[in-house]
Amino acid sequence: MDGSTSRSLSIANPSETNLTATVLDLEQRTLLLTAANTGSGTSTSALAFASQLALMSAGPVLLIDSNGGGTGASLSQQLGLHKLRGFTDLLFNQDTPPLALDCIVRLSDQPFDVLPAGTFKRGRDRLSPDLLRVLLAQLSSHYRFVVIDGEAVYASADSLVIGTLVDGVILVICAEETRWEVAQATAQRLSQAGAQLIGSVFNRRKYYMPKWLYNNL
Repeated sequence: MDGSTSRSLSIANPSETNLTATVLDLEQRTLLLTAANTGSGTSTSALAFASQLALMSAGPVLLIDSNGGGTGASLSQQLGLHKLRGFTDLLFNQDTPPLALDCIVRLSDQPFDVLPAGTFKRGRDRLSPDLLRVLLAQLSSHYRFVVIDGEAVYASADSLVIGTLVDGVILVICAEETRWEVAQATAQRLSQAGAQLIGSVFNRRKYYMPKWLYNNL
């Protein structure tokens, strides 16, 4: 693993919901967070989720950035890890692939480790379920929980592939931006692909009355 890296990043809760409550079965160890469309706050939710799992778990937690191709600042960019090898190097670099554990970064100021998005340009290559299955099995042998920050379902087919190989999928819904019909169609698409949807995160909720009043309703 890489040496400890310090990053001044404050992790904000994406909603008032305790994300760990979505993990009803602690045997669900590999978890994907995805959304219908880009810009829904999946990376923010993944950061908060990994942090909470690390605090509640007796074992180590790994956060994987498989969302490096999305628009805006990726998880790896937010953490300053975008120039390091990672996910794409492991799954698409067939000539000189690195070792998985050599790509993992241990952050000194966060309770979880990170596998960055990677530097290898995949082009139009499709994500291989067989290679990913082997990688997840290897990482799961070293970590109590593996959390994956996934691309939006309607932006990339990757999350449909990943969703079938993990223990559970959490759908991030952006308040007042993600239409209910779109969220429902996304959940159905994941289920039809063979993914197990175990919960959802209602992100960026706006309060039209004092928040303390919501907490007492």
